[in-house]
Amino acid sequence: MPWQLCAVMDSSPILRDALAALNRRRLECVMIGNAAAALHGAPVTTIDIDFMFRATPTNLKKLKAVASDLKSVIMRPYYPVSKLFRLTNDDRGIQLDFMPAIHGIRSFEGLRSRASKISIAGEDVFLAALEDIIRSKRSAGRPRDVAVLPVLEMTLNEKNTPNRKDESR
Repeated sequence: MPWQLCAVMDSSPILRDALAALNRRRLECVMIGNAAAALHGAPVTTIDIDFMFRATPTNLKKLKAVASDLKSVIMRPYYPVSKLFRLTNDDRGIQLDFMPAIHGIRSFEGLRSRASKISIAGEDVFLAALEDIIRSKRSAGRPRDVAVLPVLEMTLNEKNTPNRKDESR
């Protein structure tokens, strides 16, 4: 029975389709937030997938094409307070958030330079460094971000601690 629940909650098809659309439309972005932290091995969950991108006129056209490919709509849920662009498709459970600015990160270029390029289901994506994810959540200071910081910091410490077997060599 538990494996059935896991199969229902698997977001791999959504992530694969989203990354395929981003790559097809050549929208350069960096995955951030809890989804990125989970890919780093942090035991966290989320209902959305967050990205930082440059909000240029060309990229906004690309974002509209991505939304069309995913049969999604683009919303501005906190307009004009935020520059957040949210792609949603309620039938598929898609919620992708695109932000041109995030707390604690000075520039897209800096974030991207520290990111790792990884492949998921044959689709490439830039994954923000866990240190940047932590910095952003600490800087945002929202209760939900502060609550996850100990888990993210523990994950970072574990990643940075050499395996004891390796130390004996």
